[in-house]
Amino acid sequence: MAIFVNELQYTKMIFHYHNTPIHYHKQGTGPVIVMLHGFLESSSMWQKIAAVLAKENTTLMIDLPGFGQSGMLEKTHTMENMAIMVCELLAFENFQSATLIGHSMGGYVALAFGELFPEKIEKLILLNSSPSPDSISRKENRNRALTIINKNKAAFITMAIGNLFTVEEKSRHTLAIKGLKNEALHHSVNGITAAIKAMRDRKDRTTILKNLPCEKHIIAGRFDLIIPLEDIVPLSKQTKITLHATDSGHMSWLTNGQEVIALLRGIV
Repeated sequence: MAIFVNELQYTKMIFHYHNTPIHYHKQGTGPVIVMLHGFLESSSMWQKIAAVLAKENTTLMIDLPGFGQSGMLEKTHTMENMAIMVCELLAFENFQSATLIGHSMGGYVALAFGELFPEKIEKLILLNSSPSPDSISRKENRNRALTIINKNKAAFITMAIGNLFTVEEKSRHTLAIKGLKNEALHHSVNGITAAIKAMRDRKDRTTILKNLPCEKHIIAGRFDLIIPLEDIVPLSKQTKITLHATDSGHMSWLTNGQEVIALLRGIV
């Protein structure tokens, strides 16, 4: 199905991976950019950004397994099996390499891709993401989340999405946040729990990021409550990744969209 956004056509596609339908949108022509969404999100988060980048590039906006319209791969996903799926999708599209942009959890998938297929990455862009693993307290929070979501999915989604924004952002973006919550309600409990386990169990990829031979960038929010800038600054020096700071929280693509678009245009 062909759809027009800002006068640019994108096509809704389906890739069957291990008998699982993976939905994605393809837009534009030129160098390939793979766009990987975060937890409780879908490929729709990239529409405004992709509409700009697709003027000079081919953008692939993927619904990761268990989110959007994509099916689940397993009961518990891993960053590695999602990265392999992305690699297979690139092969399906006859692309040898790509620039990867990952928001939050999507960045974790992109880093796993970098570990498994470093030769296939032209550029890596982490958006409000990190190579660090979960801390002990964060793992405990994930385990509590697994309990809550099985009891009350709606309450979990309201809490989880609310925690992604600063107090000021909540007041300025009420309707957009409501839209995110409504979309997240359509994700299955199984898909959400599989992703929570994948994030909880992901490994430290700091050394992998440091050794990646491609051009590397990280966009971090000065007011990010999930991945604080004060943690990213030393990591950026350690891993030799170019740091760009935005006046945003964790959801910079939504709250500071034009700023993020300007940064991405300068990178890709």
